[in-house]
Amino acid sequence: MSRLKLAVMISGRGSNLQALIDATSDPAFPAEIILVLSNRPGAKGLERAAKAGIPTHVIDHKEFADRATFDREMTAAMEAAGTELVCLAGFMRLLSDEFVDHWRDRMINIHPSLLPAFKGLEVQERVLARGARFAGCTVHYVRKEMDTGPIIVQAVVPVHPDDTPDSLAERVLAREHDIYPLAVRLIAEGRVTIDENDRAVIAGAVAQENTLLNPVG
Repeated sequence: MSRLKLAVMISGRGSNLQALIDATSDPAFPAEIILVLSNRPGAKGLERAAKAGIPTHVIDHKEFADRATFDREMTAAMEAAGTELVCLAGFMRLLSDEFVDHWRDRMINIHPSLLPAFKGLEVQERVLARGARFAGCTVHYVRKEMDTGPIIVQAVVPVHPDDTPDSLAERVLAREHDIYPLAVRLIAEGRVTIDENDRAVIAGAVAQENTLLNPVG
């Protein structure tokens, strides 16, 4: 079986990277990580990759005069490794339009909200400030506008009355670890296509019918 070749881009601790490492360690999983790329030499995720025997590469953004040059260097490294799908996993740099266009429909991201709601940073603080009853996370294809692009998989997390931003973020993160490998598997199995309205269509997808209510009673 030919496995889809992944490059994972990180800036920090790499918890979603670890979820992908765990999933791809199964030889039956239809994808493999062939490179972990970081813009920060001290990123904790590099240690996770090295422990799993995955090649790593650091391209420090501070060494480049502009974003476009930095992005071209990243593309060169990933193409040299044979990358077929780019997975952003806590990569904390804005990407140039050139980079996004080059990897169009071959780059995905995970975001800790139910997009298109609550784009950007400080997500759970804003969820709680608005009194939302549900939070969640989204895996989506990357487009030029931040936190947009065809949605592949989402997971819902109820907001508890005593939640803090940290407690809510922790529960959302646990679901991120579930849905990122799922999204990669769906793509690797060839089940995801982008339609004329720039929506992701999942072949054979089944939606759960049960309705969640919050609060109850």
